[in-house]
Amino acid sequence: MRQFVATPGSYQAGPVQVVSLRCPSCHQTGTFEPIAGLNVTDAVVENGHVQLGQRKCPNPNCRAHVFFAWEDNALVGTYPAMRIDFDTSSIPTPIVAALTEAITCHANACYVASAIMVRKTLEVLCDERQAEGDNLKTRIQALIQTVVLPKALLDGLDELRLLGNDAAHVESQAFKDVGEDEVDVAIDFTKEVLKGVYQSDALVAKLRALKKKVPPATAS
Repeated sequence: MRQFVATPGSYQAGPVQVVSLRCPSCHQTGTFEPIAGLNVTDAVVENGHVQLGQRKCPNPNCRAHVFFAWEDNALVGTYPAMRIDFDTSSIPTPIVAALTEAITCHANACYVASAIMVRKTLEVLCDERQAEGDNLKTRIQALIQTVVLPKALLDGLDELRLLGNDAAHVESQAFKDVGEDEVDVAIDFTKEVLKGVYQSDALVAKLRALKKKVPPATAS
């Protein structure tokens, strides 16, 4: 989010802005409430084009405190920053930690750092699946032999490695840039890989558990 400066006399109390967003803390979407009892009002700056304020999450189990910036009738940023959603169920903790850090970097516009952590997620995935090799490229080839994924996802694993290389090393440039668009796709792709490796089986198991239990047939 870009910086907004409210110098003395440059701002005034503004109308209460309705702010709907996904909470950076509990990840639920809702209409955030004004902060009551703090004698805090929204501020209008930059000739009325920008409104700054504070809100709290409507989830009674969360109540996270969020600062926001609203410019020309659109939400342009929050602090803490909004984050890409990530279902961590059935995924090993070290992999969750690596991709969560990638998502945190992405939320704060640190895209190179985020790409490096996406690569780290891939390395941790190889560790967890015991895919060995002299370097990440050969480890990916070993990983492909141990997981069941659609061919498109398998083919894209090496692209994640190359994006991480570009983020970490200036001499190799397989991608034109390592920015928001590239990291958006990399994180989405990584989530799909993890879903296929860890969550599909768990989902099938849940579905099977819901089946009606049929008593074994008796011999006639």
